[in-house]
Amino acid sequence: MATEPTTPTTAGSSWQSKQVYAMAVISLVVGLAIGYLFRGSQSASPLALSAVNSQAGGQAGVHGNDQDNGQPGHAGVMGGQMPSLDQMKQMADKKAAPLLEKLKTDPNNSDLLFQLGNIYKATHQFKEALAYYDKALQIDPKNVAIRTEMSSCLYYNGDVDGAISQLQQALHYDPKDANSLFNLGMIKWQGKQDSKGAVAAWQLLLKSNPQLSPERKATVEKLMADVQMQGKS
Repeated sequence: MATEPTTPTTAGSSWQSKQVYAMAVISLVVGLAIGYLFRGSQSASPLALSAVNSQAGGQAGVHGNDQDNGQPGHAGVMGGQMPSLDQMKQMADKKAAPLLEKLKTDPNNSDLLFQLGNIYKATHQFKEALAYYDKALQIDPKNVAIRTEMSSCLYYNGDVDGAISQLQQALHYDPKDANSLFNLGMIKWQGKQDSKGAVAAWQLLLKSNPQLSPERKATVEKLMADVQMQGKS
């Protein structure tokens, strides 16, 4: 994990493209960054995973979560360097096109909207992703997986308070959701420099999810130890 917390701007503001791009690179280096501890109950389309693989014969990768069911995390490194935001936008638009056609005949399909959001999130088009997540939540407001993805986008778009609010709403519907608790800790730590709040979220995560695998439990415990050590230093 990174030793220095990242600091997005205040709620409601958006970063310039260079700042967003820099955050995307940081997320690749950090590894876990703001992402899932393990998969949620709702899977995204494999189209999203392939959104960044279609460039340069599949040289681009995706930093996703820890199980392969097609739900993307962040666009990866292509040919040793990150593609530009414009290139990633073009890739996302191409992958989104067939889903947008389906959406014309089924505009209230929250799963389609969720898939579209994931495509744009995977290619760092956070504004577009947020629009689709928002529409999906208007149809399915209790969907914790969508809220968790939306929270990540809000964070990377500089709206730390909005990201926390979405996670709190997700936990209202599912107080034990491991992904929401994991991300809440990450955002409180990296976005608010709230070490105590981060540790409290992760302690609740471990207490309410005894079924976690030893590897995932060790990940959370290591984060807690790192944050507590950082606070002491």
